[in-house]
Amino acid sequence: MHPGFARALLCAGALFVSLPAAADPIGLWRDKDGTTIRVRRCGSALCGTIAGMASANDPETGQRWTDKHNPDPGKRLRALIGVQVFIAMRRTGRGKWSGQLYNTDDGMTVSGNLIDSGPAVLRVEGCVGNLCGGEDLKRVGR
Repeated sequence: MHPGFARALLCAGALFVSLPAAADPIGLWRDKDGTTIRVRRCGSALCGTIAGMASANDPETGQRWTDKHNPDPGKRLRALIGVQVFIAMRRTGRGKWSGQLYNTDDGMTVSGNLIDSGPAVLRVEGCVGNLCGGEDLKRVGR
């Protein structure tokens, strides 16, 4: 092996090792409203469930938080804690997972993405047709 090739290979290997790894999205994340979401593996995908709310009671009703906007009347009285909001998110690239998002604010399920924005930030983007929007979640635990 030519010494120059070996040096080049060693330098390329050092560059590869120094690249930041994609953050692991498994853990607890908080949105801007104070809702905490637990992201876990569910088979070969990722899922996220509501683990906590900013306050114990819904200020609109004075009662515990419920899935009051769910299109299924039979689910409107279920507690929001434990409701799955990231559904079957499958890796679609480095630091990106795509699947379904359930929006408890309006009861809609839309296609969406989780995007690794660093070890402390997870971007959530939902799309309806060609319109997409999202927010950043902050890591609060593992």
